[in-house]
Amino acid sequence: MQAAPAAKEFGIKNALQEGGLISYSVFIILVIMSLGTFYILFTKLMQQQKIISQGRKVRSSFWNSANLREAANKLDQKSAYRAIVDDALVAQDQHGKLTDPIDQHDWMANSLARSQGAIGARLGEGLAFLATVGSTAPFIGLFGTVVGIYRALIKIGASGDASITTVAGPVGEALIMTALGLVVAVPAVLAYNWLIRRNKSIQEDLAAFTNDLHGYLMSAGAVKPQMGGAPARSTAQTRSAAAPTQPGSEPLRTGRTATGAEATPTSAK
Repeated sequence: MQAAPAAKEFGIKNALQEGGLISYSVFIILVIMSLGTFYILFTKLMQQQKIISQGRKVRSSFWNSANLREAANKLDQKSAYRAIVDDALVAQDQHGKLTDPIDQHDWMANSLARSQGAIGARLGEGLAFLATVGSTAPFIGLFGTVVGIYRALIKIGASGDASITTVAGPVGEALIMTALGLVVAVPAVLAYNWLIRRNKSIQEDLAAFTNDLHGYLMSAGAVKPQMGGAPARSTAQTRSAAAPTQPGSEPLRTGRTATGAEATPTSAK
């Protein structure tokens, strides 16, 4: 009896061989995209977590210092919050040196906004790569699939055997490239959205700190956030909330007695 032909092995290696140089190039590009995606994801997460930890330190001890320079020394040298404070102190010193001075409020506001914007720009570094990978990786994989199918069909046509068993293998191998494109694109999109959301939260905290710092500088230290929770209500508000008004304690209105009844007019005698 004639031995049965050995079953052909299918997989990504054969798919690359079917596609030739173009499939290999597409595969390498997708691998680079995937490695870049996870590198940016982990590095940005560490950068964001560091700033979030710095924000907790600011809320716990920064505003309890005697002056701004002493408070700045409590922060890490490379802290994002320290950079904003240092820029604010420099801007405060520079304002008195202007030959055509502008309002100090506007000068400080612009300087703090520029410092905050620089931090936001550093937080956004690398996110454009994630957006590019998420939007282009499926099409790059699809391009590899098209080329693989084309080359597979050319070989099948040259052999003269167009049965389903002959066509299904090479075409299925070519579709692996599309799957690889999706595998690269989906994590990139998820990472991009997650990092954008965290950046937005960090920017809100930085904006709040910048506003508090601006008020502190413009009031010579008189205005600063309270660290002990919500501010206490005034004495009058506390008294009115604690004890209801007793009948007869309100000031008398014209035409009414102390009990609130209508006063009866008396005729003149």
